[in-house]
Amino acid sequence: MAVEVLEEGGSSYFYSTRDSRQEVKLTHGIRLTGGKDTGEIVAFCREHGVRLLVDAAHPFAVEVHQNICEAARQLQLPVIRYERIYEEHTDGIMWCDDYDDAIRRLEDHGVDKLLALTGVQTMGKLLPYWQNHECWFRILDRDASRKMAGQYAGFPEDHLVYYEHEDTHELIGRLHPQAILTKESGRSGGFLEKEQAARMHRVPLFAIRRPPYPAYNLLSTVDGPNGLRREVERLLPSFYPLHSGLTTGTCATAAAIAATLLLNEGRKELPQEVSVVLPNGETIHVPVQYGDGYASCFKDAGDDPDVTNGIEIRASVEPSDHFQIVGGDGVGRFTLPGFDFPPGEPAINKGPREMMRNNIKENVRVTISVPHGEEIAQHTFNPRLGIEGGISIIGVSGIVKPFSEEAFIESIRKCMVVAKASGADRVVINSGAKSERFVRALYPTLPRQAFVEYGNYIGETLKMADELGFAHVTLGVMLGKAVKLAAGHLDTHSRRATMDKQFIRQMLLEAGCDVDISDITLARELWERMSPLSIEAFANVVIRHCEQHCCPLLPNGSLTILLIDDEGRIYQLRNRT
Repeated sequence: MAVEVLEEGGSSYFYSTRDSRQEVKLTHGIRLTGGKDTGEIVAFCREHGVRLLVDAAHPFAVEVHQNICEAARQLQLPVIRYERIYEEHTDGIMWCDDYDDAIRRLEDHGVDKLLALTGVQTMGKLLPYWQNHECWFRILDRDASRKMAGQYAGFPEDHLVYYEHEDTHELIGRLHPQAILTKESGRSGGFLEKEQAARMHRVPLFAIRRPPYPAYNLLSTVDGPNGLRREVERLLPSFYPLHSGLTTGTCATAAAIAATLLLNEGRKELPQEVSVVLPNGETIHVPVQYGDGYASCFKDAGDDPDVTNGIEIRASVEPSDHFQIVGGDGVGRFTLPGFDFPPGEPAINKGPREMMRNNIKENVRVTISVPHGEEIAQHTFNPRLGIEGGISIIGVSGIVKPFSEEAFIESIRKCMVVAKASGADRVVINSGAKSERFVRALYPTLPRQAFVEYGNYIGETLKMADELGFAHVTLGVMLGKAVKLAAGHLDTHSRRATMDKQFIRQMLLEAGCDVDISDITLARELWERMSPLSIEAFANVVIRHCEQHCCPLLPNGSLTILLIDDEGRIYQLRNRT
């Protein structure tokens, strides 16, 4: 993930791992292999003019963390620790400080049959336990792991089990251990799944706490890709040609969090920035200010040209018997159907509402307002969409990726080159993370790099696929962009293409669908107005029109177009003749 974020910058960097098993395809990174001690890190950084260190190593790689921080201290370089996301744990877990402590606790509890989910490298640490008790170790199904396990001659080979063969539920059901031992590995390490499996089978779970990270005055910690990019932008501004920003939804959430603190704590020692959990689960830190009975956040759109850049978004909070969000002055209202909420509701979309609910655990009434919001809204598409009285509070990811046509197209090209380098003969192009999530399940064996976001630049991306010689291309598209593409708009940005109702009526007629669309404002409203049979017929027509404009751009490859609805249902062309 760290490499993926750094590749977006187009600047050179070094990617260092202990051995070749952590192979990642790089376009701008320079691969280094071999463990380095503090002195070697210091010498390398001086020789190559390194100005920033990113530590994305395993949370239990204690020696690596110590070497990095000590080298940074000698060089006075900043360090970004890319940490995992850790869930809130339930009661009932028996926490251990280290492996010696785990052995003591297991023996104190009389555990004689243990399933260890701590990995092959912990066999030596747990040797005093398994020499005297029955123990299974789950390891990776690869030669290197088997060779490492083979170093311990006294360990029975039939007590090695493999990640790839059985999940935790199946292993517990087959082996009937008296306890499970794992590490505090976070979300990406599957800790929650192990915890749930242990609880389901009523098996005690022992867990080794992750070791504390070394203290260092130039250290910052992130736990996701957006936070990593924003920290690199702050510490090394020249690394990215354009800088990211925050959505109005994130700013409203930050203001609401700060206003809740103001309600509960008054004016004493209020923080100048608050922690906001984004929809992907990572946490970022957002500056806030305080006024008379409210808190506010000024929107930073980064280098994305946006009329809402710099606006103040305010939140006031008061006690309530249930959590609720209302719109104040400067926040528009929906006047037409087709949005996340019915007409009359404040124009605060589903994503920001969920962010506020997930970040504020109390029952309060949150009022969001935007000074001069009604005036600002006149320079947006809101009036055309039927949003009146102010701006809308929006945002799916919580982060604004900077928009520059040349830079964006170049970033797509970089991703396409990496996709080709991955060795896959198919590239799957999608408009964004939502459509990619739905389509990814259809191609479980494709590497992550084979999925590329085109944003609005469908035509440009297909041309790149042809230039790179992809044999197969899958295009995932949601209806809003699909109706524009079907009409011949290979760039679907709203500045260049709008929904053509007359053309949609023509496609409905071709599909034999009798649907009144005179009052629709968004293409996705069509899904609710057609029967399942009509949807299949209409989807066929839309895809055929899309093919007419897309296939000529891919003369030497095959194109599969997937039309995706808001619930993730996928439609492909039927009855091809």
